[in-house]
Amino acid sequence: MVVVIAAVVVLLVLPTAAAPTSASLASTAAPTTPAGTATPSSPPSPTPSPTPSPTVSLPSAELPPPVVASAEFARQIKANEAGMVPVLMYHRIMKKRLASIDRTPDQVRKEMEKLARDGYVPITAREFVNGNIDIPAGKHPVVLTFDDGHPSHFALDGDGVPVKDTAVGIIYEVAKKYPSFRPVATFWVNRQPFGLRDGRDQERAVRWLSSHGFEVANHTWNHSYLPGLSKKKIAEQVVRIQRLLEKFGAGSSDTLALPFGAMPRKKSTVQAGKWDGTSFAFKGVFLAGAQPSSSPFTKDYDWRAIQRVQSNGKKGECRKWCSQYWLEWLNKHPDRRYTADGDPEHISVPERLRGNISPQRRQQINAY
Repeated sequence: MVVVIAAVVVLLVLPTAAAPTSASLASTAAPTTPAGTATPSSPPSPTPSPTPSPTVSLPSAELPPPVVASAEFARQIKANEAGMVPVLMYHRIMKKRLASIDRTPDQVRKEMEKLARDGYVPITAREFVNGNIDIPAGKHPVVLTFDDGHPSHFALDGDGVPVKDTAVGIIYEVAKKYPSFRPVATFWVNRQPFGLRDGRDQERAVRWLSSHGFEVANHTWNHSYLPGLSKKKIAEQVVRIQRLLEKFGAGSSDTLALPFGAMPRKKSTVQAGKWDGTSFAFKGVFLAGAQPSSSPFTKDYDWRAIQRVQSNGKKGECRKWCSQYWLEWLNKHPDRRYTADGDPEHISVPERLRGNISPQRRQQINAY
């Protein structure tokens, strides 16, 4: 947790370049994010084009038809839907890293290709907290999350295709190479999604992502340190971004990522509330570290404080707490990892783990 919070603070105090007076969805040269994070070098600047090419074909986010899992089938594929789920946390994607939590395009690409080879299938944070882990039998869920709505996360080129080396561009690139790697992720944004200043550009970005299976959700209005705010101010931070996302067609957020991973002293203030006549109620509140999450079907799962894993190597404190360590650990301990049965109606687990499933889900248990 210390390395995550410290790195975020360093990132936020870096010098910020002057942003242009207007931004285009097709041009990502807006270097200042809502959180105040700095962009030392501009992301790719494609040629603007208001009309996407009709010949562009992107991998689909649709899931395959479900199966009906018997106890014997679950045994054969070693299903364990009480296992751990990595929720990976990304921030800026930069050719030259300036903060420890920055990742280069090549680092992100290699990590996602390894996830694909290891049998992981992405789901959104919204799907995770709602228990909609409807991935193929024998596969493992992974939740890809991106904080702060940085310009390096999403932009379209002149053909209406996600720009290469942005988060979305990399996800689609990996999905084309590995068809089982479902192209979805969650983007937690602040008041200027993806560094876009113009409201029309912001709306186009949010609607494009939402229509392609991605989740665009609440990271508060201006990335404030919530423990330092009153209950009313916290509610205002949440509601203002909720209204923006609803206006842009993303709907009310089921999920919230806490700025800096910092939980207010009174946890209930970020779970549900009301400001200026608008209410909010989340189904999942996400921290900033530092281990895989429990399955949403188990007794020890706490939707009010969901763990994430920072995407990073194994240096310093990341020797144990970041993505390379944990993904290697899960590969070495496959019995501790969530393995799907492909059946949305049942929760398949080894008999020894039957007691780990929450009482509300016991009618769905398929034990072997």
